[in-house]
Amino acid sequence: MAEELGVREAVLAMRGYTPGEQPRVGKAIKLNTNENPFPPSSKAIAAIQAAATGALQRYPDPVGTAFRMEAARKWGLEPDWILCGNGSDDLLTILTRTFVGEGDLLRFPTPSYVLYRTLAQIQGARVDEVPFRADWTLGDDFTSHDDRLRLVFLPNPNSPSGTLLSPEQVARLAEQLPCPLVVDEAYADFATTCCIDLVRDHANVIVTRTLSKSYGLAGLRFGYLVARPDLVAQMIKVKDSYNCDALSIAGATAAVADESWLRGNVEQVLALRASLAEGLEQLGFDVVPSQANFVWCTHPRGGHESLYLGLKSQGILVRYMVYDGWGDGLRISVGTQDQQAALLRVLAEMLAS
Repeated sequence: MAEELGVREAVLAMRGYTPGEQPRVGKAIKLNTNENPFPPSSKAIAAIQAAATGALQRYPDPVGTAFRMEAARKWGLEPDWILCGNGSDDLLTILTRTFVGEGDLLRFPTPSYVLYRTLAQIQGARVDEVPFRADWTLGDDFTSHDDRLRLVFLPNPNSPSGTLLSPEQVARLAEQLPCPLVVDEAYADFATTCCIDLVRDHANVIVTRTLSKSYGLAGLRFGYLVARPDLVAQMIKVKDSYNCDALSIAGATAAVADESWLRGNVEQVLALRASLAEGLEQLGFDVVPSQANFVWCTHPRGGHESLYLGLKSQGILVRYMVYDGWGDGLRISVGTQDQQAALLRVLAEMLAS
């Protein structure tokens, strides 16, 4: 029926992106979607509550001026370098729609965020998935020439590995590419470096950020990107008219302004990340050193899907992932101390049986 009614061939052929499981009933220990284990800043909550008592019968600011001003202050930029989005996924969609047309080429590394492929397919574009090397770095093929190359996505830190390329490495990639390089920094607040300063000196570097991870606002859906003002002006043409609502703009603005809360939260998550990695290694897992709020691990005995299913049967959700050419493994989000203790206890029991 869908085909008969004229659904585009590119859409019919797509598998579509599958988000991590979000249980609707019962209680589960959720370590599968890289959410923050702690609630957001109380100042963000207060701002959302105040906005909810305001003039919700009016449309919100279409460009989120208050947030743009606050984010610009944070990074030492002008507001016209900032674009707001309904989560960073919205921004990735805007970027793809702005730069990539039918038959064009979109490049990204693999294993990485599988949504990139979906965004290209929606546009009827071709994809070039460049494998990471064994040490999670990228070779010369990542900057190879193609006349139809229009956009490159680079998740940094990467998911599922949690690995990071330095700003110097990213700058070298940008200098060799003839198109925009989008540095997807969804997890950068948990890392030792970030690439926002590169935007000043490299006209083709664009950085995307989200408040879903380090700010504990996954349920709010808010992100932003940093780019040259002339590029932002073009992307404003492409975005939905009011892509961020009044509550999210208010909450996100207050959250980004509360820098002391962010520092404290990140410190907690980093300590828990170290504890999680240590606990998994004691159980025999190989754990990739992470710069994000999750770890990627494999066990010499394999059986990762069975471990995932066994954990799920005990009410503990992790992400089981399979990649062509790389095999499978478990991506486990940082949780609270009690959540991680429960995870490690159940894993120990399964591995001992």
